[in-house]
This record gives sequence, C-alpha cells and structure tokens, in this order.
Amino acid sequence: MPDYGHPLRFATFISPANSPTHAPVELAQLSERLGFDFVTFQDHPYKADFLDTWTLLSWAAARTERIGLSGNVLNLPLRPPAVLARAMASLDLLSGGRTSLGLGAGFYWDAVQAIGGRRLTPLQGVTALSEAIDVIRGVWDADVPGALTVEGEFYKVHGAERGPTPAHHIPIWLGAHKPKMQDLVGRKADGWLPSLPVMESGGLPKGNAIIDDAARAAGRDPRDIARLLNIFPGQQTAEALAQMTLEDGVSIFILASDERDVLERFAAETIPAVREHVAHGRK
Repeated sequence: MPDYGHPLRFATFISPANSPTHAPVELAQLSERLGFDFVTFQDHPYKADFLDTWTLLSWAAARTERIGLSGNVLNLPLRPPAVLARAMASLDLLSGGRTSLGLGAGFYWDAVQAIGGRRLTPLQGVTALSEAIDVIRGVWDADVPGALTVEGEFYKVHGAERGPTPAHHIPIWLGAHKPKMQDLVGRKADGWLPSLPVMESGGLPKGNAIIDDAARAAGRDPRDIARLLNIFPGQQTAEALAQMTLEDGVSIFILASDERDVLERFAAETIPAVREHVAHGRK
C-alpha cells in the first residue's frame, strides 16, 4: 500500500511491572526527554505484579509535560466503555490534550474471567468493541442534544449524560490482527495498532487492504486512518522501518522495551536514520 503521507512519529511501549514501583513513570519521563512522541503501557488488569495501567497513565501524565499517552491496548472487557470514556476525557483535559485511546477486544479469556470479566468468542469480542466505540464517542459528544442511548447486545446505555468534552479529538487505535477486527478499524477507528512480532508474512499490506476497503464502504477516507506498529528492539533495520512507511503507510513506530540503553540508542541512532530514509523516499 502506498505511503499515506502522515507525519512520522515514534513511541515507547513500556511494561507496568511493579519492580521497582516508579520505574514505568521514570521510563515515561526518559521517553519524553529523548524526544519520543508517545509513551504507551501494556494493560493486563488480572496480573498482580503489574501496576494498574489506568492509574499509571494518570500518574505518568502528571509527571510529564509534552509526551502523548496511551494504553497499548486497554482491556475493554474489564473497563466499562461509558466509564472509560469519562476517564479518558478527564485525563485529556487534565493533561492538556495528550491522550490517545488504544483498545483491544480481549484475548487472555481465562485470566479475564478469573477476575470477574465475561468470556467472549472472537466474533462477540468484535461486536462488543464496535458497540463500545459508539458508547465512548457518544459520551464525548457533549454538544449533541439529549441523553445518550445505545442499545447493543453487550453494552446498553439508556439516557446517560454526555460529557465531559475532551480537550482534543482523542484518536481511537485498535489492536487488530484478524480480518473482522481490521474491518472494524476501517469502519470506526482512527488507527490500526498491530504488533510486528506476531504478524503473519505480508500482514501489513493484507491488513491495509481490508481496512481501506472497509473505510471506503463506510464513506471514510482511508488516509484518515493512522497505521501504527509495535516493534521489538533489533528486529528491523532503519531501512526496513522506512520501507514500511513508504510502502505500507506505517507512520507511528512503537518500540517495546523497558531498557534505558535500548531507548537511548534507538532515539540517538534509529529514529534519525528512519527519518532520513523516509524524507529521501518521499522526495
């Protein structure tokens, strides 16, 4: 798929592991100092050795000034969408418009069910996520007259108050690897957020084709949908990453690492090299 022309940006993907307690926040601050555009955190609410990701996002926002923040991705089955929408809007207002909403349909169902969540099939998960997006956007649309009503199979909202309005348009990024989830990205989301290490060969162009077709069918411009990618250290050269931008439209690369030296080396060496290759290719 050709380059969509989005500005090239970079992010970190940090574990909320509670050892030591302040390490994830310190890595967020380091990410900001190094010039990354976003810091993102895993979300596994069923893991006792992890800090709660939503609490961590709030604390990291208070301890940083510029960098954007997102879950990567927030576990929807354990976070009611109407409450999540208000929490996101509140953090966006408090942080000066620095949030993005990374969402997932759910995956580790034994763990989700063990902590009180509802087990869903993959198809049910897609339907529930689609309904949740309607609820979340409905809460954010505080200027729309009347209370919010969404009559879904999994999420029902009857006469809920709308608001607060976020400080900026909060993009919704979906973690998606299967066709039905990618179709949902094209129909309703602002960004596609897969992980390269678990992607099948040719996954980027295949996913882009599904997303673009779904976007056009929904009357949307595919170029309005950002393409993000979780990457692991040392797996791709700067030239390969630049090629993913120029040929597959990836505009936000998210480096998964909790190692300070890895983040520092990526910021000092890889980011400038990728930018240079992309600038040359776009000329």
